[in-house]
This record gives sequence, C-alpha cells and structure tokens, in this order.
Amino acid sequence: MFSVCLRSTVLILGMAVGFASHAGARELRVCADPNNLPFSNKDGTGFENKIAAIVASELHATIVYTWWAQRRGFLREALLSGRCDLVPGTVAGNDMLRTTRPYYRSSYVFLTRRSDDIQITSLDDPLLRTKTIGVQLVGDDGSNTPPAHALARRGLAQNLRGYPVYGNYAGSSPGRTIVAALDAGAIDVAIVWGPTAGYFALHDDVRLDLRPVTPNVDLPMLPMVFDITMGVRRDDVNLRDEVNNALSKHRMAIDAILTAYGVPRADSAGGPP
Repeated sequence: MFSVCLRSTVLILGMAVGFASHAGARELRVCADPNNLPFSNKDGTGFENKIAAIVASELHATIVYTWWAQRRGFLREALLSGRCDLVPGTVAGNDMLRTTRPYYRSSYVFLTRRSDDIQITSLDDPLLRTKTIGVQLVGDDGSNTPPAHALARRGLAQNLRGYPVYGNYAGSSPGRTIVAALDAGAIDVAIVWGPTAGYFALHDDVRLDLRPVTPNVDLPMLPMVFDITMGVRRDDVNLRDEVNNALSKHRMAIDAILTAYGVPRADSAGGPP
C-alpha cells in the first residue's frame, strides 16, 4: 500500500514539474505579414522570419506569430493592441514604437533589364524623360513613395506607372508585381525598395541590373535610404534591450541572411549601420 502511494506521489510530482516547466516556457510574440516575400510569410521563408528566429533562440523563446496583413493600421491592430510584442523590419525613428538599433540599411534602387543597357543612377538623369518608369505605391489610397514624389516634382508624372507595394494577395509573391511589369516590357525602368528588388532579381528569369538611387536625400526632405530596425511598444524597454543584444551578438549570421536574400546594403555589412 505504501509503495503504491509512493509511486502515485512521485507520478503526481513529476506531472506537476512538467506542467510548471511548460507553463514557464517563454514565447516571443512576433507581428508579421503572412504573404510578403522576401520579408515574411506563413511558411517562414522570408528573411525577417529567419532573423526573428535568431532573436528568439538567443532569448530562449519560442516564436508565436500574429499574422496580420501589413496594410494601414498594421501597427495599431497588431502590436499596439497587445496581440503581439515585436515587429521586425520597421523604419528607424518611428515615433509609434520603441525601436532597436538598425540591423541593416538599404535604399531604393533603379531596376533595369540588363539587355537594355540603361545605366541610370540619378533622379536627375535626363534619360528618364524618355522612359516609362514604374514606381511603388503604398496603401489602399495609392500614397506615393519618395521616388514617386521626387520624379513628379521633376515634371515626370506622365512617365510614371504605379504598382502597389503589397500587390494582389491571391498570388504567392504579391510584391513582385512591379518586377513582372519590367520583365514584360510594360515599363523601361523600375524604382523599387532595395530588398524587394534584390530578392526578385536574384530569382528572375530575366537578367536585371540594380543601381542605388541618388541623391540619398532629395530636397527638401525625401530620403531614399532607410535604417531598418525592430520595434516594440514604447513601454517595453526590457524587450527592446534584449532584442538589441541579440541583433548585436548575431550580427554576422544576420548579415549572411541578408546577403543570401540579395538585400542591397547602404551600410558596411558587418559594421554599425
């Protein structure tokens, strides 16, 4: 009878320890778009997925994703509402968030078909006046990106063709729309956010050239280069500091991921952005 009671006690204690261990397991709740390659998707094959996994490993945490389309209201509905705690791939200086140190810097790029030998690097290149130019638009209202504003200011509005940043969610790579238009000859030049251009150019059947857009800041205040960080809620200082430490500690691994995904860098890879 005593041995039966002892075995039962040991079993109950073992179950209690197991439950306590499970209950104490840490989760890193990450906000991400489920269909936005090369950045993130539900399959976990975006480069932000890979970098978030490095951060989670350093924090001894399991990633739990809150999938939310990165449209207007994304930060408000996903992060600020408390559904998740960390947003990868946000622009430094976003005053809605407390952001980490940048883990890369990239720029808009001119994307052209290599066979056309169009060597444009500046928004002031007179050759642009003879070309049909694809630009990215953000949001349901078609808000213009900095290159679109800069070219319109130069009197090139008639040359521009707009393509949504997030594209048609029915496709597996909605961000590729502008690259597909370039492939098909619907436009002569595309001005695309660097990571998007670099990734799809890397996997494209048509050979494409990328050149950074200059100037880096178009007057009066239109930046073409951005520092990219991760963001948390403004009161979550401890998590921000932990993520900062992880990004710094694993800088070489993060640089390798960015290189593998074709992300054009405007910083010295391996050094502080």
